[in-house]
Amino acid sequence: MLHKRALITGITGQDGSYLSELLLGKDYELHGTTRDLNGASVQRFLSFLGKDLGARVQLHELTNMDKAQVHELIQRVRPTEVYHLAGQSHVGESFEQPFETVQSNVLSSLAILDACRELNRSQSIRVYQACSSEMFGAPATFPQDESTPFHPRSPYGCSKVCSYHLAVNYREAYGLFASNGILFNHESPRRPDSYVTRKITIGVARIMHGLQDKLVLGSLDVGRDWGFAKEYVDAMWRMLQQDEPSDYVIASNCWNSLSSFLEAAFEPAGLKWEDYVTTDSAFVRPAEVSRLQGDYSKAERELGWSPKTQFTELAQLMVLSDLELIKWSRNESPIPNRSPR
Repeated sequence: MLHKRALITGITGQDGSYLSELLLGKDYELHGTTRDLNGASVQRFLSFLGKDLGARVQLHELTNMDKAQVHELIQRVRPTEVYHLAGQSHVGESFEQPFETVQSNVLSSLAILDACRELNRSQSIRVYQACSSEMFGAPATFPQDESTPFHPRSPYGCSKVCSYHLAVNYREAYGLFASNGILFNHESPRRPDSYVTRKITIGVARIMHGLQDKLVLGSLDVGRDWGFAKEYVDAMWRMLQQDEPSDYVIASNCWNSLSSFLEAAFEPAGLKWEDYVTTDSAFVRPAEVSRLQGDYSKAERELGWSPKTQFTELAQLMVLSDLELIKWSRNESPIPNRSPR
């Protein structure tokens, strides 16, 4: 049996940490890239994995847009699977830094794909390209599936559309095994608090501890198709185990409003969210997506994948995790297990 060796770019993020646990559990030799080996994100990543698993990951410092660096690393590691997760992933930030967002996401994808094309001449290699529901933006049909036309509404969405087509091009032109995962919003306690779901859950926890009085958000009229990140990385892995590469929507096929997320998050506290939440136009995006709701039928049919964690359960497990995190930070309990289930 072929020994599997995986490389995860952007390994220290939310998805990278869950995917690392999954692959290590399957006895992969695991390599990962980060922009700074001494950065806080690396320490956070290692704390999620724990000492034993963390010791099994070989980390590499890499500038993902540097073609020469990427080629050298791919040739040296010689992975059988590459999961390209790195890039600028914050939609709101992409409006403030459009050039940097497009440069980071598109050039890094191109560098990875081209390096894998070179390696593919001597060794079979499979590539997962991280795409996003933000590519649909303002869709004409509901729910969205793999045939829905793209209509991105942010620089981030535009960059992901380009990366998607690059992967398809390398698949069709060069025979590279490259699959696009069109993942809808997927959350967890490992989300940075710059994302609205984690901003809410840690805000609720702080309110419950008397550390915060109000939670300030942008528009409350928006909504998303939310799922649990730990389950979504399993779909990534399944894509690279197929006989042929393809593209897959990974979602829950359930749309929920932000106010519904607030209601679910505040429920463990026994509080009404309306008493604590205010809005500020400074947090409103220049262009907002419409109803994004993903149809995962193809993934269920071909990958045997379907979501398990319901929306309300996800919001509440995030709140409970943040409550434990605050207790630990105040020396009220041992260090919490920040990786539910």
